[in-house]
Amino acid sequence: MRIKICGITNEEDACQAAQFGVDAIGLNFYARSPRHVSEETAERIVRRLPPFVEPVGLFVNEPLDEVVNHMRRLGFLRVIQWHGDRHDLPPAGPYHFIPAFAVRGRDDLGVVTAYLERCREAGRLPAAALLDSHMPGAYGGTGRPAPWELLAEFRPDVPIILAGGLTPENVAEAIRIVQPYGVDVASGVEASPGHKDAEKMRRFVDAVRAT
Repeated sequence: MRIKICGITNEEDACQAAQFGVDAIGLNFYARSPRHVSEETAERIVRRLPPFVEPVGLFVNEPLDEVVNHMRRLGFLRVIQWHGDRHDLPPAGPYHFIPAFAVRGRDDLGVVTAYLERCREAGRLPAAALLDSHMPGAYGGTGRPAPWELLAEFRPDVPIILAGGLTPENVAEAIRIVQPYGVDVASGVEASPGHKDAEKMRRFVDAVRAT
């Protein structure tokens, strides 16, 4: 079970997350997010990461050609997590692409299935699909759980990363029901938006590893 802690904004939180055993951290480049980081801050954070902890760049409604240019300019990211109002095919290039989908009902799962079919026909399946809760105008970090029972029935042919309202107290149940490839948490391990709580991060990782 892979664990990603998203919305890391400083070196201390990144190092603590790595110490607790996460597989990835998320660096949010969406300017309107309280978890936004600049390129300079992102680079400082990544320099402090130990081996085998993957930094992930999060982008919202940014054209994918601009995202790729951003990634090339940074040079230290290999994974794109993309949130937005429309979903284009994964970009060409040496990047792992993870599109995020807000899910509140079966129709939303139909959108995911149709997108993956377009990708399959083009020979460009994404590395995974992130399934999040739905809140109008919000792109992650809402603190609202996704519909786990509905997602339990969903088995696409790409890995599922579960997000949305996960906490140290509920993540084990979410994993039991959905059985995802990985879990992604932001607000559920925070002291305040953009600032992580070390004890919550530790308890979250322990809860996942114990399932």
